[in-house]
Amino acid sequence: MTKTKKISLGMVAAGAAVMAGTVVSAPAASAATPAQSSGGNVDTWIKESLKVMHAQGIPGTYEGIHRNLMRESTGNPNAINNWDSNAMKGIPSKGLMQVIDPTFNAYHVAGTSQNIYDPVANITASANYAAHRYGSIDNVNSAY
Repeated sequence: MTKTKKISLGMVAAGAAVMAGTVVSAPAASAATPAQSSGGNVDTWIKESLKVMHAQGIPGTYEGIHRNLMRESTGNPNAINNWDSNAMKGIPSKGLMQVIDPTFNAYHVAGTSQNIYDPVANITASANYAAHRYGSIDNVNSAY
């Protein structure tokens, strides 16, 4: 049996340490504004992101993105986490995939919006980060 260390995308980017490989569960991100997404929009955003990803050689599948997106934001492109250590440092996790600004900027994919709340840009940058860190968004099964 393989044991996987699970860490938050924001925590890694901010340099926060995970003590003894344990991650404490936390409440889901809260919405800055009411959710604007529906199943159809989430489906469209993932498919648009996959087109960009495949064109850029970024690995990932619909299932891997959807699983992580729903866990991180429940499909709300305006989700923002105002409670964790990153938020306390002034860099809250944002958008569908709950990415912090420095990570979004570092892994932004050309041809997508510079707006962290843009669903396709958020998904694509997050999948790009996951590809560099874990090999693929498909390998992420917990907060990253």
